[in-house]
Amino acid sequence: MQIKHSLDKNNTLYCSKVFPTQYKNRKIIGHNALLGIGGNIGDCVRRFTHLFYFLQKSSFVTIIETSPILKNPPFGYIDQNDFFNAVIHIKTMLNPKQLLEYTQKIEDRFGRIRHFDNAPRTLDIDILFFDDQDINSKNLIVPHPHWQERESVLIPLKKMKGVKWLKRHL
Repeated sequence: MQIKHSLDKNNTLYCSKVFPTQYKNRKIIGHNALLGIGGNIGDCVRRFTHLFYFLQKSSFVTIIETSPILKNPPFGYIDQNDFFNAVIHIKTMLNPKQLLEYTQKIEDRFGRIRHFDNAPRTLDIDILFFDDQDINSKNLIVPHPHWQERESVLIPLKKMKGVKWLKRHL
């Protein structure tokens, strides 16, 4: 069952069984990472739930917290359906490059096809933050570019409680 809460004419928050979720007493060793997830093809809320359980079974990541799901308008290429977005705080022993490769494999597994920039998609997973690192490589920029300008990141992030490690950015 989903609970909807309209924030304004463009943005609606959805709560489900696993969005939001917080595991308070997890003393996990590893890197903190924030993943932004999004999609606008098919039943995205259901897909996010499947992603949650997929990650929960993974030996590469441990879920610490999830945000509520935000339904919001597209940007960039605007002639498409609204997006659903959420943020997931994980712990991982993977380095940033390995985590990027892992998330891209997950996107592929969930039917992602890259037609063009900002195109409609089944699932997009972005590494928003990785510890308190600044990374600027050919394939990965962290913190994710323009995160502070995107309601699709800001609104879900503001609803999370366990991201104090991001204090430099918040």
